[in-house]
Amino acid sequence: MRQKADAVSTSAWWRATHPLPVLAVTAVTAALAIGWGHDVAGTLLVTAAVFAGQLSVGWLNDLMDAGRDARSGREDKPLATGALDPAAVRVAVGVSAGAAVALTLLTGWPAAAAHLLALVSAWAYDLGLKSRVWSVGCYAVSFGLLPAFVVLALPGAPAPPAWLVAGGALLGCAAHFLNVLPDLADDAATGVRGLPQRLG
Repeated sequence: MRQKADAVSTSAWWRATHPLPVLAVTAVTAALAIGWGHDVAGTLLVTAAVFAGQLSVGWLNDLMDAGRDARSGREDKPLATGALDPAAVRVAVGVSAGAAVALTLLTGWPAAAAHLLALVSAWAYDLGLKSRVWSVGCYAVSFGLLPAFVVLALPGAPAPPAWLVAGGALLGCAAHFLNVLPDLADDAATGVRGLPQRLG
């Protein structure tokens, strides 16, 4: 019974991170790091920093949305169903965010500035900007700065090419619109009015 309960708890924690985006962004980071010439240590560092940051973003998102998810009857949301304690999730957000900041600072100041700004943008989205007309801006900033972080973390902090940053920003905008499609009805019922929801 204890093993079953532990498995359920582990599953709930993982589901609350928004696992598909976490894995996708982390995998893209690793691929970018390898493609742009990072050695093994550099690849592991930037990938770990992004992974920790994505955990914090996912948990914060579900924490902030718990009330809306409960009203919408979201059985797939562990916080909304009571499978996770909000206080414990708040601690997890703090720990993962702290780990992301600490790891990011090891990449050097130019890279750290890019990734920390990307994280601030993502956290701001979770904390309320998702309901504003400029919600897409958070995705553009965070996704645009992700490849910039990877390149700036290389020895000598080379400037990332403009096309790479622009491509990341556009990909982020597309991800934002695609991400909200399954939840349009629930968002309308609970007052989430970001740009995609306003367009319908």
